[in-house]
Amino acid sequence: MDATEIEALFTRGDGQFVFARWGRPIAPIVFGVQDATLSVVKGALEAVCAASGHKLAETDPELGSNFMVFFFRDWSELPAVPDLDRLIPDLGPLVERLQTADANQYRIFRFDDAGAIKACFVFLRMDDHLAAVSADVLALSQVVQSMVLWSDTAFRDKSPLAILENGTTILRPDISALLRAAYDPVMPAASQDTSHALRLAARVGAVQ
Repeated sequence: MDATEIEALFTRGDGQFVFARWGRPIAPIVFGVQDATLSVVKGALEAVCAASGHKLAETDPELGSNFMVFFFRDWSELPAVPDLDRLIPDLGPLVERLQTADANQYRIFRFDDAGAIKACFVFLRMDDHLAAVSADVLALSQVVQSMVLWSDTAFRDKSPLAILENGTTILRPDISALLRAAYDPVMPAASQDTSHALRLAARVGAVQ
């Protein structure tokens, strides 16, 4: 993966380059699923964190849990979640927009003073499309998309996942190498300068 390809993955539809990774260990919590699915989500987190070199934690000292995943059937369920409106300002208007768009997923990131990710909220409305996706594929896909602040167009044409000959779904090797480079301690946790793509490309080469 060269610098041009990497730059495209972090260049938003409005042309702005924005990169951010987690600046603290990820402390996850999952709502709306049975224990079997919960273990799948945590397994995906463990796998992607191992690939990137990032860490998981039981709790976040500031937020308790900083990576929250919500599974539900209808957007109208969200306003009924206790205290969710305190975590997500303008929750009501957001739900209305998502209902109008017939969206089945949405992610919200929060950032610290240095621009690094400090929290992520993942909302998954289990419509027929998402329900048809296996739990391990859905979990891996959501975790990968929550590890860094990808462009809103990053995976529009190509998934970050790959399928092996035996049917196993894995993180694409080039994406895995990019995440490892992104979490290299010598790299900044956030950048809005396209030169960061050049630095990432150099680190990817070193990783591979």
